[in-house]
Amino acid sequence: MPVRPLLEAEAFGPDEVKVLVSAFEASLKALRLVDRKDPAVLMVAERVIALGKAGNLDALALRDEVVETFKNNPPRKP
Repeated sequence: MPVRPLLEAEAFGPDEVKVLVSAFEASLKALRLVDRKDPAVLMVAERVIALGKAGNLDALALRDEVVETFKNNPPRKP
């Protein structure tokens, strides 16, 4: 799942989109999520977007916060 379609519905500028996409990709890599159809990928995208909307627009800080979120609350597999 690419994150860009989810970002289109939000009010982010091009520079912000680059940061969020970078954070999304880095988060997936850190969490070892390779299957883009995995529901956890959507959860990562939603978390990155929520943090971006809250004002966090530092790619490394976003990645770190997303990874911490998943370490503390791993998604449950159906």
